[in-house]
Amino acid sequence: MRNISAQEITRTVARLCQEANYFLPEDVMNSLKKARQNEESQLGQQTLDQILDNAKLAQEEQVALCQDCGTTVVYLEAGQDVHITGGDLYQAVNEGVRQGYDKGYLRKSMVTQPFSERVNTRDNTPAVIHTDIVPGNTLKITVLPKGGGGENMTRLFMLTPARGRPGIVDSVVQAVDEAGSNPCPPVVVGVGIGGTAEKTLLLAKKAILREVGKPSPDREVAKLEKDLLQRINALGIGPQGFGGRTTALAVHIEVFPAHIASLPVAVALQCHSARHKEAIL
Repeated sequence: MRNISAQEITRTVARLCQEANYFLPEDVMNSLKKARQNEESQLGQQTLDQILDNAKLAQEEQVALCQDCGTTVVYLEAGQDVHITGGDLYQAVNEGVRQGYDKGYLRKSMVTQPFSERVNTRDNTPAVIHTDIVPGNTLKITVLPKGGGGENMTRLFMLTPARGRPGIVDSVVQAVDEAGSNPCPPVVVGVGIGGTAEKTLLLAKKAILREVGKPSPDREVAKLEKDLLQRINALGIGPQGFGGRTTALAVHIEVFPAHIASLPVAVALQCHSARHKEAIL
């Protein structure tokens, strides 16, 4: 059994909240640069130049990449041989969010009573926390600030099995087409297939954490990712919706077994500011 203090978790989450909002991961930057080289639309090229300049400035000045610093989504992979000492795990995570957003001068966007009073919590808590218990004695923490524009374009399709692969393709392309410029393209398209309604939504959200453009290890799934990316970029929405061939940087698909009567499909869109950071304690 290995002990990890709640205070260390708080410090780590606070740091990750700031770093995720300040620094685009290298894979995202490389994908944006590649998109700039391949983009044929002059307005699309100019837009990608501004996106790259913004990312460079945010890194140099250590300021937020986007004014929407998002809902703080936190993924925990807790080793079964880990013991949290000195406090409650979820309270430690939320305290880290509170400190990180305060000290990092990050916009606080969470409101209580979302259907009526909508009062800002003033510290961006509570975080949305997902926990997996895994073998080992470490705690992996991933912080994903999820902006409202992309999140609002999330879609769930409860298809019948007869719709099959063509139905999946049509549904995902439809979701991106209807989203248009709202999720601030070029986007990373996360797709969940299988499980139940809530499972497939979780799969889609986690899919956007994969290294941008890294194909699925399953050859059939990788082929579906490639075909979807081609169909999506043929829509012509382009960077920030100004037209062009770069509507999506990548399509990432995660698959889970499904009931014999079901074919759930979820689509989660991540804006070009595809922010996330992780640490292992």
